[in-house]
Amino acid sequence: MIRFLFVLLSVLLMSVLTVPPSLVLAAEQAPVTASTPSTTPAQPELSAPPTEASAPPQPTALDLYKQLDAIADKAFKATNEGNFRTAEDYWTQIIEKLPQTAAAWSNRGNAKVSQNKLQSALVDYNKAIELAPDAPDPYLNRGTALEGLGKWEEAIADYNRVLELDPKDPAAFNNRGNAEAGLGQWEAAAADYKQATELARDYAFANANYALALYQLGQHDQAVRKMRNLVRKYPQFADMRAALTATLWAQGKQGEAESQWVSAVGLDSRYKDLKWLKDNRRWPPEMVAAMEKFLKLKA
Repeated sequence: MIRFLFVLLSVLLMSVLTVPPSLVLAAEQAPVTASTPSTTPAQPELSAPPTEASAPPQPTALDLYKQLDAIADKAFKATNEGNFRTAEDYWTQIIEKLPQTAAAWSNRGNAKVSQNKLQSALVDYNKAIELAPDAPDPYLNRGTALEGLGKWEEAIADYNRVLELDPKDPAAFNNRGNAEAGLGQWEAAAADYKQATELARDYAFANANYALALYQLGQHDQAVRKMRNLVRKYPQFADMRAALTATLWAQGKQGEAESQWVSAVGLDSRYKDLKWLKDNRRWPPEMVAAMEKFLKLKA
């Protein structure tokens, strides 16, 4: 999740710090002067009229900042727990208090994407971009929503914009590779995945996508080597265990393929579903075909 929220909040909160509330109150109070001594006989002192109850202290900008910071923490916690509707509600609370906060719009869009509310998410991303046209994150996030709608060229345009703003953003290269893969441009996709791995060597999914693209391009041995390396480094990586199942089965290594499959489905049973594999995980056609052969023969 992105968290450029607080820089923007700081700027916005500074804009409300024009005159401290204490100075405003002091300016509105009439000065109190001493009474002129009187030579006439003293009169009974009249009791002062009852003063109005003092107004409750107004929240300061720092109070508002702390309040919004706490709400944002709750939003990120909800996201990490998979409670995306709750996260959306928290971002809405921030937007209602400070509607000019671009990051809140962008992060609410992320919560909507996680609920597959893609069109609504685009509205939020568009607003974030309107408010912060030079921030790369809203473009990156909007690109993922556009991918979900199959709008590959528009997604690529957003990733290109990210790379104009930040030429070394590994996520932009990886995501652009995904969009290129959606267009069947596997050589371009492989080049972008490779660039992402060079910029962030521990970027597990970029490495996985690169391995899958290599397999699609017929570089089977190199693809399998990368898959093995990823499984050694990340033993809980279900995607690569499932990929090894399909590729090893195709190479006639049934025993090893079976072993990888037991681990893969134990970690994530969705790999049994070819439709999910094709439409959601979006494996390359050659990889989907290899898995289909394994599943049919397994059945």
